[in-house]
Order: sequence, then C-alpha cells, then structure tokens
Amino acid sequence: MSDSTDTLSVQHAQLDWDDDGQPLSSLFGDVYFSRANGLEETRHVFLQHNQLRERWQQLGDGNHFTIAETGFGSGLNFLAAWQLWLETAPATAQLHFVSVEKFPLAKSDLQRALALWPELHELIDQLVQHYPVFVGEGFHRLVFMDGRIQLTLIIGDATAGFTQLLASTHPAFSHFCAKVDAWFLDGFAPAKNPQMWSDALFDVIRLLSKQGTTAATFSAAAIVKNGLKRAGFAIQKVAGFGRKREMTKALMEQAPEQASIDASQYRSYSPYPVPWTVNADYSPPTEKQALIIGAGLAGCTSAHALAIRGWKVTLVERHAEIAVEASGNPQGVLYAKLSHKNEAQAEFNLACLQFALHFYRAYWSVCGGRTGVLQLAHNESEQQLHELLRDKFSTADELVEFVDASRASAIAGVSLTHSALYFPQAGWINPRALCTALVAHPNINVITNCNTEALDYNDNHWYIRNRPELHAPVAIIANARDAKRFSHSANLPIKSIRGQISYVPQSDASSKLKTVVCSEGYIGPAIDGFHCTGATFNLRDETRELREEDHRTNLNNLREPLGNLAADWEHLNLAQLNGRAAFRCTLPDYLPLVGAVADEPLMEQNFAPLRKNARAAIQQTGNYLAGLYINIGHGSRGLAYTPLCAELLAAEINQEILPVPRELANALNPARFLIRDIIKNKR
Repeated sequence: MSDSTDTLSVQHAQLDWDDDGQPLSSLFGDVYFSRANGLEETRHVFLQHNQLRERWQQLGDGNHFTIAETGFGSGLNFLAAWQLWLETAPATAQLHFVSVEKFPLAKSDLQRALALWPELHELIDQLVQHYPVFVGEGFHRLVFMDGRIQLTLIIGDATAGFTQLLASTHPAFSHFCAKVDAWFLDGFAPAKNPQMWSDALFDVIRLLSKQGTTAATFSAAAIVKNGLKRAGFAIQKVAGFGRKREMTKALMEQAPEQASIDASQYRSYSPYPVPWTVNADYSPPTEKQALIIGAGLAGCTSAHALAIRGWKVTLVERHAEIAVEASGNPQGVLYAKLSHKNEAQAEFNLACLQFALHFYRAYWSVCGGRTGVLQLAHNESEQQLHELLRDKFSTADELVEFVDASRASAIAGVSLTHSALYFPQAGWINPRALCTALVAHPNINVITNCNTEALDYNDNHWYIRNRPELHAPVAIIANARDAKRFSHSANLPIKSIRGQISYVPQSDASSKLKTVVCSEGYIGPAIDGFHCTGATFNLRDETRELREEDHRTNLNNLREPLGNLAADWEHLNLAQLNGRAAFRCTLPDYLPLVGAVADEPLMEQNFAPLRKNARAAIQQTGNYLAGLYINIGHGSRGLAYTPLCAELLAAEINQEILPVPRELANALNPARFLIRDIIKNKR
C-alpha cells in the first residue's frame, strides 16, 4: 500500500429524473430499475431465480448466508433481500450482503429514489440513517438489527473490490476465503457498461463461489453468459421481467477447479505475495463456543461480536470487576487520527472511526454523550495537517468539519484560540459502562477473579490451566500487555505505556464546556462535578501511584488551548488532586494485533527461505495455532479501534466475508512481526 498523498476520490452518481420520479444515470444513459415496477423486477430476477425463499426456509439456527452484488445503486436489491430474509429465515441466522459500487448515490438522491417504495419505509429509514460518508474508495460495514443483517458496501471497481475478498492475490491460494452463496449480477447493461462485465470479474466470481452457489442477472447478453460459463457455472435462459423477454440464471454444479503454480518457474523470485497470511487449515468448529481472556474493551467487544452470531462465550477477567485496567477510565474520547496519505495506518483509522460512529448509536444514551469532538490545530504541524486534509474531506461534513476559532468556541461553549477539526457525530463514552452493556447478552458468561496462568491445548480445546473446567475450541487473548505471559504470544513486541489522567474540579466557567476538546491532551464536559483530562505518555514506566508531575503535565497541556478557562486550575493542590494511572498496550507500528496466533516454530521453519530472499517462491500457506486468536494493541484509541477489530476477528473466526480489505486485514495480522524478523535474520 502506497504512502502517497494521492487519494482515490469518489465520484457520486450523476442522475437525471424522469416525469415519474425514476432515476437515470447521466453517465451510462441507463435506468436504475424497471419502469414497470423496480421492486417486482428485483423479486423476479434476483430473489426468485436464486431460489432464496426456499433456501432460507431450510437454513438452520445460527447459519449465515452471503449474497454478493455488482452495483449497489439505490440499494433496492439489498432492501428486498432484507425484507424476504425477515419473512423466511430463522431469527438466529445472519444475512451478509456484499455490494460493490463505483459511483455511489449521494444520500439525498438515495432518499429520493427509495421514496418510490413506501412499503419498505422501515428498512429504508435504517439504511438512510446509516448510509456512509464516502471518503475515497474502500469498505463500509453496516450492521442492522443487532447483527442479523450485515451490509458490506465496497466503493470502487467491481473486479478490484471483489479481489480484496480473496485470501491472497497468489493464484494458488486465493480461494482460501469465505464464499458467496448467491450472486446478484446487476449494474448497468453490458451494452452501456462493458468495462464492468470483464473476464477478470468472472475470474474473481469463480474464486468466491463454491458448489451450489447460484447467480442471476437481468441480462441475457452473450458477454454475460460466456463470462458465467468461464467461471464454471451452468447457465439457463428463463423468462425476463415485464417486457424483457429473457434473463439468465446459473448454478455452480461442481466446486471450481483451483489454479496450480509451477514453482520451478520462480526459483529465485515470485511475482506473487508470499502466502504467509493465508490460514488454509482453518474451518469453524461445530461447537460455537469461545473462551476470551481479558474483559476490557477488546475482550468485551469481541465477546459481543461473537455472541450476536450465536456463539456461547466465556469471558474471563482476573480482577473482581470488568474493565479495570486501561478500560477503566470514567471518560474516554471517540476519535481517530485522520491522514491525507494513502497507507494502512490512515485507512485503518478512517475505517475504525466510521464503523465506531455507526456502532455507538445504540450506546450513547446509556454510556456517554454524543457531544461532538474538537481536535484543535494547536501547533504548526497540526495546522499543516489540517490544511492537507481539506481536499480529501472537503465533501464529508457529516463526518468532519473544518471550523475556525470563532466557530470552535461557539461549539465548545468556551473561548478557544485555534481552528479545529469538528466531529459532530462523535463524543465521550464511559468505557466500563460500555463494557457492562456489551456483555449483558444471554450468550455471554462473565467470570471474574480468575487469574489465567497459562493456556493449554488438548482434544481440540483450549483450557485455562488453573481452571480446566473453562475450555472451548476457540480462545481469544485480549488481556493487553499481559499477553506476554502466555508462551504462544510471549515473543510479540508488545510495548506498555503508562498514562495518567487527572480529575480537575468543575468551575463556573468550565461548566459551560459542551464538547470534548483535544490538543496535546483532552478535556471533556464535566461529569459528577469534575473534568477528566490527560493523558500522559510514559514508556517503560511501571509506576501505578499518581504523580504530581503528571498532574502538572496534564494541566499545562490545557493552558494554551483553553486560555482563561485553565486559569481556574492554576492553584490546585496537586498532591490532593485525584486521577488514575493505567497502562496502554501498543505495537511498534501502532497498529493492533488482530487475528490468528502463529505457530512460530513451524512458520520459522517453513518460511526460512525469506532470510535470503524476501520474495522467495514459497509454495505453502502460513502456520497458525488451531483456534487461538489475539486482539490487543489498541493504545489510546481503544474506543475507536475495538468495535471494528472485534467485527474483523468474529468474521475471521466464523469464516465470513471480512469487513475490511484483505490488505488491511493482513496489515493487522499478528504474524507480521515474525515474518519481518525472519526476513531480517532476527529469528
């Protein structure tokens, strides 16, 4: 992934509207749906000819079904599938709908187009409410009805978007990925948009399909039929909808043949990525049971993500209560560091922020306040960064606004001296209250006062050594820096960073503060008569006691951005000031560890050729411990990072379509440091 400042901008669909209020594409000169009746066309073409009613009625409890679509358009196909799912599928099953759209509709156009279908208004309202802000190409995971419906909207070219769902771009290993059950081949007609209906697209469709996968499309054009045949489908022409004489339905009757590579062609150099990220040996256990070590934000979000998928989760915490360590602060801020660059860190932060804003809609009223967040341009480097962000985020006011000092002061309710980025949908959350709400699920059993000494694997289960009655086929290490205590994760380069926050008393002036203000530190609106502010950053510091010098640092960080407001705290007795010290967990590249834990000795052995050649032609996949996962390293941005990381981990464990591009999932892979060390001859 490049670190260029160039971004792949998004071009929204340009629409014309006919006399009946129907949308037409100005670019492609084609309609979005049949003038006869778009909803009935969807039901005829995509729902009926993928046999969805019959297939969904036969699903078992806890099963999931995946639809992939070319061309999201107005979202009508998604809404029709959602409606049918509620009518026919078990209440505990999940629908995953994945759609790629190169020219997304603006929200106002989406609302106008969908207003034609009042019978779907309850579902339309939910889609419109959560419709993303598009900043460049990428993935957007939207979760509805507590996980019963999941929409992954991929903005970009169809072939490139679906390619990011593969396990790897290495042709011999690309098929080790979650599969699609039914294809909605929509999009504009081949005569209007031949670029989309390419051989490359059908090649990816083949890799994402399995025996029994179906496909349906309104088109009977030769390019479509030949493409489906190329992908391995048996095709059938059937009656089209309305005036359209024919359409095409298809079935993958046999599992697609997989590519094989002659390694002798690439003895010294492989043009394909080394397949260390591919976990070819994994399949979800028949027992949907998981054991999670650590009940902070990472553990609780992971437990919740699995629980809504029907997993029985045992969440183990060594303290007497959950969320005691770094997740125990009374007030945390939802924010992420935006960037103008096109790199993994920037993509991850933006994806996490957008997912978290969606995720926390259900929790603001009980766990915090959606007060908005101001990130001040408090020094020259921040001012320069804000200027660089303007082009990329110029049309994303719903997500972030660029405000001058006067507007920032009006938002905050107090006088501020700097311009700022304003996140109107963000705010502050009490992490412990959030964790309590997340684990209040019938599928989650919380066990406190349980100090996990070690994890043992026996008979396809992970056991807590000192509590052998606690076991499951899947275990997740989510205990932050304490992950170093386990032999399986002891070699990970985990860094512990001490952070101290200060509780400063509310004054008459500070009581007017209405939003969170971030600069060198942060300060939020008062709760219970005090403001939380901080936090310090102390690497290699194990002191748990509160320190006056750290209180002083926190107060000094308020002096310049808050001006006169901070003067009320100049003469506080720091020895008597309350606060809290805790330890963040982070990694050298400041990305968390999310995914399967490597079998280090075996991976060192199998990937030893990388010591001499970083692009060696290794013809085997990565080596991972069966059923053992990790989710740690969220640093000071746990509120922003953990919801999406938990969703990613649950999707990987449950073998579902991932909520992020494969490249980004690979960037979070816990084995990345092992591979880097092998390449550098450190292992």
